[in-house]
Amino acid sequence: MKKFLAMLLALVMVLSLAACGKKAEEPTQTEEPTQTEEPAANVKVGLICVHDENSGYDAAHIDGLKTACAALGIPDSQIIMKYNIPEDETCFDMAVELAEAGCGIVFSDSYGHQTYMQQAASEFEDVTFVACTGDMAANSGLANFKNMFPYTYESRYVSGIVAGMKLKELMDAGKVSDPYIGYVGAFPYAEVVCGYTAFLLGIQSIVPEAHMDVQYTNSWYDPVAEGEVANALMSKGCVIIGQHADSTGAPSAVQAVKDSGKEVYSVGYNIDMLSVAPTAALTSAQNNWSVLYKATLEKFIAGEEIPTDFATGSKDDAVMISTLGESCAEGTQEAVDAAWAAIKDGSLKVFDTSKFTCQPAADGSYQVDADGHVTSAFGLDTNGDWVNDAGEAIVDGAFQESVLRSAPYFSLRIDGITELNNN
Repeated sequence: MKKFLAMLLALVMVLSLAACGKKAEEPTQTEEPTQTEEPAANVKVGLICVHDENSGYDAAHIDGLKTACAALGIPDSQIIMKYNIPEDETCFDMAVELAEAGCGIVFSDSYGHQTYMQQAASEFEDVTFVACTGDMAANSGLANFKNMFPYTYESRYVSGIVAGMKLKELMDAGKVSDPYIGYVGAFPYAEVVCGYTAFLLGIQSIVPEAHMDVQYTNSWYDPVAEGEVANALMSKGCVIIGQHADSTGAPSAVQAVKDSGKEVYSVGYNIDMLSVAPTAALTSAQNNWSVLYKATLEKFIAGEEIPTDFATGSKDDAVMISTLGESCAEGTQEAVDAAWAAIKDGSLKVFDTSKFTCQPAADGSYQVDADGHVTSAFGLDTNGDWVNDAGEAIVDGAFQESVLRSAPYFSLRIDGITELNNN
């Protein structure tokens, strides 16, 4: 009997040890998931695009969001894109559709979307809505409505240095006598004004006497109109064409004229234009939207407060220029590297008020001294009349762009730039 009890006890001990071994190797179903994978994998993200991947601007957003999501572990299946959404009530419908589809955060990429994004934010308090390039979040009173935008003026300035180096080369060689620049603009908004002003200031840092004409297409994306405006500017004698427009229309037009034997060159926007203008394209000013998307999504995933206005630039690699074209002047890369370094260490202020002059303001939005240098300027428009009336933007002798809010508010018309009538 004792022998039987001893054998039974031994069997029980073996079974107990086996059970303990199995428990140590296989976690139970109630074990908590790792914090690095589960939260991101469950996030559903929406993006409303004013066009699609055929537009350089929208392509930059699409790629930026996908890159950010991949880095954070958000699968493609959790990203919902809405393409070719106009700046009207359709945007609200799409924002609602994305919220109802389970998106916890919804982005839109065009300025005109923001009114409808704000409306959606007021109806879906548990969803965060981020209007890129917008400027209404701070005054909306909504905790779930945000704006974000990169320091585009930095890349505009550096792309201007590239253009200035080429312009100087042409002048030194006697091929160009008039440093005349053309610019294809979408709309006369601060976002466009800020960009083309920074572009010319970059050029003038190399060729001080350079001057520029700007002509608007009144459309963000119209390849035909952009090409026509570029041709009109070149016919007036412009030797370099810049742009704040979302297609390849202008660079393509410049390449065609260059192929006919004229000395003309292009500086693009959003995407590398070498595929359509292999010898005319010098570079493009670009935004690395993945930086802004990633920083915003990181906070969203962690449950942290997302800034109402978020903006950053070269210090976080949020802006850049594309590969220099084969037609760039000798020494351009060195000039570009020096400019980036100076912007990052703060020794170069893009809108240094000693570098430009303005005529006195009829609307009171800024003040100038006897020489036309701006001494004080408002950065914010509090009543929606398109005239800045609050928020001092001049600090330490420079206009502080995208500090009072993320979206550009530089709307000064500096001397040396002429806005042409479209007709």
